[in-house]
Amino acid sequence: MRHLRLLSYINEVARTGSIRRAAEQLNLTPSALNRRIQDVEAELGTAIFERLPRGVRLNAAGELLIRHIRNQIADMGRVRSQIEDLSGFRRGTIAIASSQALAYDFLPSMIASYRAEFPLVEFDLQVRDHGEALAALLEFEVDLAMVFRPEPMRDFQIIASAEQRLVAIMAEDHPLAAKPVLRLRECAEYPLAMPAQRYGGRQLLEEAAARSSFRLHPVVQSNSFEFLRNYVRFEKAITFQIAIGAPAAIRERHGLVARQIDPRDIPASPLAIGQLRGRALPVAAAKFAEQIGRRMEMGGLTPQQG
Repeated sequence: MRHLRLLSYINEVARTGSIRRAAEQLNLTPSALNRRIQDVEAELGTAIFERLPRGVRLNAAGELLIRHIRNQIADMGRVRSQIEDLSGFRRGTIAIASSQALAYDFLPSMIASYRAEFPLVEFDLQVRDHGEALAALLEFEVDLAMVFRPEPMRDFQIIASAEQRLVAIMAEDHPLAAKPVLRLRECAEYPLAMPAQRYGGRQLLEEAAARSSFRLHPVVQSNSFEFLRNYVRFEKAITFQIAIGAPAAIRERHGLVARQIDPRDIPASPLAIGQLRGRALPVAAAKFAEQIGRRMEMGGLTPQQG
């Protein structure tokens, strides 16, 4: 596996943008690491890094090589997982990027359920918006991404998806809490605590407002869904989230309610789990994706309203 070790050296230099920092991580001297890179460049007949005053940067040839290297590293992880699988073991680390809405209840329950069956599998969950999650797939930082309203991307292969509705979240004594379904125009008459612009729910709200005669004017906006849910406890304000991010447990604990937005204003949109197209997933990650897919097919993504 010596060639893989050399590939991992190049990958670390590309990741850090510095031979010195990469050498520290790899327990090598910078001069030894530089010689190994030069050997590769000599074998290829071209440089793969641009030497800059404060580090290095991949050139066009290096960009081609790094994609090959990361595929090789990922494939070796898959092979190792399959070998362990043949021996009756389930090992490895599953790296997932997901939106905040899934981090409170859905993914913790799914991960705990998986680990109850395969306790040797570890998880690395990274909470990111959908653009960052898809970028993490491209960089081989994660195996899977689970996001709401994924942007069309040739390299994103959807494994499973399910429709999600946007809900309005407010205190249980809010004037609109007695209505089971709300029009967006009604919500706009109250202070709004809105997710940041880059989130899919906010984009849905802005698109709906653009089709209407009213405007949405947030008094507070944030990239923290937890902050937004807590804020509406202290003002007669309304915030918005997809239904899976507003489970009954969190509402009951804080005295909140969730009410559906009328589909005439905002129709349901897909929540998807996917992988990098063409990448063979490690066995553990593929099995976990299958588990998520079964849950989606069973319709287990929408908490009861109340």
